[in-house]
Amino acid sequence: MDGPILLLVVIAAVAVAGFAKRLDLQVPLVLVTVGSIASFVPGVPHITLAPDLILGAVLPPLLYSAALDFSFVSFRKNLGHILRLGIIMVVVTTFAVGYFANWLVPELTLGAALVLGAVVAPPDAVAAVAVGRKLGLPSRMMAILTGESLVNDAAALTLFTLTVASVTGKKIAIDSPVLFFAYEIVGGVLIGLILARIVRFVRSRIQDSALETVLGLVLPFAAYLAAEEIHASGVLAVVTAGFVLGRVTADVPVTTRIQERQVWPTLDLLLEAFVFAYMGLQLKSVIAEVERNGLPVLHIFAYSLLILAVVIAVRPAWIFVNTGRRAASRKLVRRNGSSGTDAVGLTWRQNLVLSWAGMRGVVTLAAASGVPLVTVTGDPFPGRGVIQAVAFVVAVGTLLIQGLTLPMLIRRLDVADPLEQQQTEEQHALARAISRAAAETYLSEVASDGISGSDKESVDAVLDRVRRSVRARLEADAAEDHEERKKSASATFDRLRRNVLAAQRTALVKARDSGDLDDEVLREVLDGLDVEEAAAEARIERRIR
Repeated sequence: MDGPILLLVVIAAVAVAGFAKRLDLQVPLVLVTVGSIASFVPGVPHITLAPDLILGAVLPPLLYSAALDFSFVSFRKNLGHILRLGIIMVVVTTFAVGYFANWLVPELTLGAALVLGAVVAPPDAVAAVAVGRKLGLPSRMMAILTGESLVNDAAALTLFTLTVASVTGKKIAIDSPVLFFAYEIVGGVLIGLILARIVRFVRSRIQDSALETVLGLVLPFAAYLAAEEIHASGVLAVVTAGFVLGRVTADVPVTTRIQERQVWPTLDLLLEAFVFAYMGLQLKSVIAEVERNGLPVLHIFAYSLLILAVVIAVRPAWIFVNTGRRAASRKLVRRNGSSGTDAVGLTWRQNLVLSWAGMRGVVTLAAASGVPLVTVTGDPFPGRGVIQAVAFVVAVGTLLIQGLTLPMLIRRLDVADPLEQQQTEEQHALARAISRAAAETYLSEVASDGISGSDKESVDAVLDRVRRSVRARLEADAAEDHEERKKSASATFDRLRRNVLAAQRTALVKARDSGDLDDEVLREVLDGLDVEEAAAEARIERRIR
């Protein structure tokens, strides 16, 4: 594919996304619809990207950005839900779809049908998370959806590798599927940990915001490629690296944090817009591929719709069967007089919303296009055209059917958590209390030790101004805060204020590490600290000049 054409697609996708946002429409749905229509417009070129390019260039930054901003505390708290949806349900979907497709479609052997099952197994949470954020889904549900999306691609791509190898006869690194799966997990996590620690070490030495930002941009690609090179999970390597650097974000200089806070949302917007437009643009080529294989188009799309129905049905069936089993288990534990350790389950309304948030995305299309043309013996891969057609229908069908109805379902069921607002306020109050205590401790030490070259009266006056500045920020009094900043013209004030911010940041991170403070609240508070520190740094630089 020519570079200029790709650039035009990206520009058009961003323009359509901006138009959809202005009209308050769901961006993924609009992009897929417009792309599908555009694929039939005369003169629009056929757009095909290599699967390795999609998985290696598009997926890593999207996963890394999500992991970087995701609360590891929330991930740990909801680990059971995340693993059940992100791994076990992927396996269940693979086999359910595989056996059904093998029974339904004559062109698919059981092995090829299981390949199809692995292709359509992983949901893409981009659209669901966007809808949930807009309509105010409880943070726990958002955490489960986001966490699921960070691990399900790894499970699905591993199953895809195993099922393709079983059909083609290609040897994999480890013969045992269980050991291979374990190797993918351990290898991916280790690669992510090692590279993240290397990047963290290098960042701490170079002291250059531009280079530090570039390192952050390169890391997800390096983690993915390094893991794939040793046949481990590139997805888990990227996610692990994002988690590690996300946890130590307070150690990064303020200018780097501010830069990255702008870079990643911009990159996410570009990639997501392109991905959904690319999905839509495949419609005409999918139909052409089915016709080239001599298959009846209407029959194949009828099969695809039936398989789409199974894909949609498996998720709620699994969620509610599993929820019922766990509820019965908790009841049995209580009856026996034991105290269960499982977290409080979701309500049936919340489970229903989760069960409907199963839209498929770019991984499904990339995996489908990555099905080999031939086996190791030179025979054509059985049902390759069918797999690609079904994958397209499932990806676009779930996006349109579930994506269009999910907002209505959320509004109708009213899944809001009445305690969440109170919990959020308590977390913010805790953050303010920690910041206030850290500031007072540091300022008390300065008052006790004094500042060389300054008399006590001057020091007390400056300390009082710093205290009032801290109080203004913590109480979110914008007018007073602005007034205090206008008065802070001296180098002593700036130096003390910067040290206070460092003390607050250290105390907040310590509270997060101990589990008292949530990652998301920490990041919100750090945002305010970063702005103040950046202003102080700018004033100091102006005086130096």
